[in-house]
Formats: sequence, C-alpha cells, structure tokens
Amino acid sequence: MNAIVALCHFCELHGPRTLFCTEVLHSPLPQGASSGDISGQNEQAEEEEGGIQMSSRIRSHSPAEGASADSSSPGPKKSDMCEASGCRSLAGGHPGYVSHDKETSIKYVSHQHPNHPQLFSIVRQACVRSLSCEVCPGREGPIFFGDEQHGFVFSHTFFIKDSLARGFQRWYSIITIMMDRIYLINSWPFLLGKIRGIIDELQGKALKVFEAEQYGCPQRAQRMNTAFTPFLHQRNGNAARSLTSLTNDENLWACLHTSFAWLLKACGSRLTEKLLEGAPTEDTLVQMEKLADLKEESEGWDGSEEEVKPSSQPDVVEGQELSKCSPETSLMPDCNSWNVAHRRLSVFRSLRHMRQVLGASAFRMLAWHVLMGNQVIWKARDMDLVQSAFDVLRTMLPVGCVRIIPYSEQYEEAYRCNFLGLSPHVQIPSHILSSEFAVLVEVRAAARSSLYPTLFDDEQSLNKYEFVVTSGSPVAADRVGPTILNKIEAALTNQNLSVDVVDQCLVCLKEEWMNKVKVLFKFTKVDSRPKEDTQKLLSILGAAEEDNVKLLKFWMTGLSKTYKSHLMSTVRSPTSSESRN
Repeated sequence: MNAIVALCHFCELHGPRTLFCTEVLHSPLPQGASSGDISGQNEQAEEEEGGIQMSSRIRSHSPAEGASADSSSPGPKKSDMCEASGCRSLAGGHPGYVSHDKETSIKYVSHQHPNHPQLFSIVRQACVRSLSCEVCPGREGPIFFGDEQHGFVFSHTFFIKDSLARGFQRWYSIITIMMDRIYLINSWPFLLGKIRGIIDELQGKALKVFEAEQYGCPQRAQRMNTAFTPFLHQRNGNAARSLTSLTNDENLWACLHTSFAWLLKACGSRLTEKLLEGAPTEDTLVQMEKLADLKEESEGWDGSEEEVKPSSQPDVVEGQELSKCSPETSLMPDCNSWNVAHRRLSVFRSLRHMRQVLGASAFRMLAWHVLMGNQVIWKARDMDLVQSAFDVLRTMLPVGCVRIIPYSEQYEEAYRCNFLGLSPHVQIPSHILSSEFAVLVEVRAAARSSLYPTLFDDEQSLNKYEFVVTSGSPVAADRVGPTILNKIEAALTNQNLSVDVVDQCLVCLKEEWMNKVKVLFKFTKVDSRPKEDTQKLLSILGAAEEDNVKLLKFWMTGLSKTYKSHLMSTVRSPTSSESRN
C-alpha cells in the first residue's frame, strides 16, 4: 500500500511533532541515497549482519544496518527539539530501520521524518491537523480528513500516562496518509482494529510505569504542597520525557517499525482490484445477497435463544448444499481404504457424464423437469452419489432457483425444495408419484454380471448401479421442450467441446435467458401490460412456446432482490410515470 504511517506527539513546548514514521519504497531506491541516506548501505549491511526475521517474507534489520542520518535532510532544527528527547525518537546518527519484502522488491523504511521534502511537508501538515483542529469529541479516537493536494489521513488520537506531565498524560496520534481516498475509507475497519491494538499496547506499558511512579512518589500531593511554584520550574526539566521512558521499553521503536511495516503490507494485500467486464450476473447478485443474509444471521445470533430443530426436519439452504447424514450412516463402521476410494469414484462428474450413464431419453426427461422447476427426487443409499447428482443438475438453473435438501429420512413438500434426496426406505405419497410436476430417480443395485468391469475400469464405476427415471407426465420425454434444453443437449453431444467449454456454454445460456426473464418481469409485473402485448413480447423474445413460458415464469423466482427493488423504485418514480404516459 502506497501510504505513510506516522506516530505524532503534542509537545507542550513546541507543539505537534512527528516522532516516527514508516514509508514504502519501491525498488530501486530513490536517487541521491548517499552515505547520509537511511537506506544507502542496506544491501551491504544485509550481507554483513544478516538481520532479524520479522515474517516469512519480510526481514527487519537492526539499527546498525545503514548509514548515519543526513544533517541536511528535512526536519525540525535542533533548537526546536526537547533536550530530554520528548520530540525525538531516534538519537542523532541513528540509521533507522529497514524491512525487505523480497517477494515484491519493496522496502519499508522507518525514521523520524521522511527524507523527501514534499513528503516531509505532507506528513508535517497531517501531524499538525491531527493534534490541533481535526480531533474527535473527547480528543481521543479515530477521524478522517484530507484533500486531493495534501493527501487523505486516517488519524487516531490517544493519551499516554505520564506522572510528570500536565494533567498526568500526554497526547499522541497515529496517522495513515495516502492519496487514494476510496482505498483509505474502505480500509477504515481494518486500520481501526490494528491501530487500536498498537495503542492499547502502548497505553498498557505506560500505565504500569505510571502506577509504579505514583506508588513511589505521588505527584498529585507534591504538586498540592508546591501550588505557588511555577509549573515549569517544579517539573525540573523532566516535562518532555521520551516515549521509551514512559513505556520503559528500549526496543519500542524497533517494535513500532515492525508493526507499521506489517500494517502497510497487510492493508495493501487485503484489498485487490478485479476487472469486471460488464454488469454482475444475476447469480453473482443472488450469491452476494445470501452471503449478506448469512452474515447478518451470524452477527445477530444469540446462543441463549437458539431454537433446536427436530431431527426429522432437515435444513434447506437456497442455492447451497447443506449435507445431512442419516443416523444409520453415522453409526456404520469405517470401510477399508479401497472401498472408500472406490465410493468416491461413484459420483457424477458433469452433465455429459450423467447423460452417458442415464441414457439420452432418461436424461432429457430429468433435465426437462429440472428446467421447469418441478421437484426432482433421488432415492439412493449412497449420499455422495446423490450429492454429486444435485451438484451437476443445479448448474442448469440460476442460483436463486435452487433449493436443496441433500438427504432426508422423510418426504418433503415441493415448496420446501426442488431437489430432494431420500433414503431408499422412505415412502413417497402416491399423489406425488402420479404427479406431472415431479420426477423420481431410483438408484438400485445392478445385476451381478455388470459388476466385474467396475473392479478395473474407473470410467465404468457407476455400472454397479441401475438408474430408473419415472414421472407422472407420460409426454414429458416426447415434448419439443424449452429452447435452452435443446441447446444444452447439442453442447453435450458435441464431442469437440471439452467439459470446461460446456460449462461456459451453460453460463452464457443461463445469462441469455435471465435477460429474457428480466424483460418479461418488467413488462408483466411492473408495467402491468395486457396479455396481448405480453404474447407479442414473447414472440419477439423467441419464447412463445408453452415450455418456454413456463421456464421463464419459474426462473423469474430466481431474480435477485437487488434487481427487483431497483426496478420497482425506478419505474414507480414520478418522472418514469410521466414518460410512460
């Protein structure tokens, strides 16, 4: 992340001062890195002394690995610095700290002030604003400010206990400066949590020192006894103690360098840019909505109010699978390794594979019911086989149209799921078996003679099963079917297309028909056009056939809430109403 992290301090004598800052330097280092530059001799020092391991890819070097500080580099004059190092972090001649990220050829350099005059001015201005005018109520907490010219700043002010300071505390801030406003705002939660952790550690160390000093020599009582003595005189020159003294940590600046360098790297790695070609698909929008709902449920969950579901009610997750093993399976002893490996092979790998196993006519009947939104029921002992079948079949539908119960010990109604896995002993109601709105796939053990090829041929591992596809609709297999089904079968039968290419064809076909669904939704649900106009629209869309109309109506249930709400709010606005009239 191209940013600067700095620790600032409000000195009672000199005002806001920058104590310590860490910046990112991309290889090669800036020109003019002479012996006075902090990074002038890093490579040579690295070969001589090695360094301290900071992480798996970043190495933090000791202070000796560098050259002396340049007297001509930007920074306050010596006369503006407190004598007791209150305004100074690194002593004169201290080379600073450097961490190398060899994976990206980036170096994280820490010192009291940036070497570049322009960066020094930006950091200086941000420091002054963070400790003067840009503060939170109570003077402690995070705030955001900045502009295009001087950069944008995330600032977190805080107090450090000091028994010799006015009010027994000193004022500090940690600021993060960068030119990208959007990136910095999006990083607010991450920066707030990590910087708050650094502050808590500093305040904890300082509090221990403060309590020890107060126990040994209480300053409040001493000041009450010398109330008429000038305040600066009674402090006897100890007003500007360094932060290392306040925390009693001689390695404080090395630890801050490590924390700041990690903060810059982690914050830059957590957000990545991705090129999106066109608007997000409906599947993407639905998945985002479901993730948001799950996040809200997890945040609002209270263990004391948890409702225990009966074991007979399996969980349904729309658009996702939630495996639920039967009690019988959980009590079965483990199989040997050959049987486990062989069972894993007994699954469907793709739509093309399923069509080869079931046969062309049975697959067409099954796919027709899937696309129409009818209930698809699988009865089998092998739960992995049922799960793989649902994983393959669901690729033909939009995410919002998928409701799966992977495995259940009782029949579930169609309004709860359109994919249902059942144990072989479960009784299905007779009206479901005779219904044209359901299809049943029974997985039975095949004849003994067909088992021998499975011992040696992985491609024929499903030959140990016999698949019987039945439905109460006798004409389903003979119908012309929806247009998308014919295109899917054409792609599956084309051996010149690989499985990956067929998957992309499915994505394109689903998006094409979802666009038709959007047009139909706006035309019928929003604009409330008459049936005659709707029929003309269907003819234009190439979906006037009965099966195509049923498919469009079913797929309409898979539209995202985002699209529906946006369309409703846009069409019902006064301007759109006037334009329509």
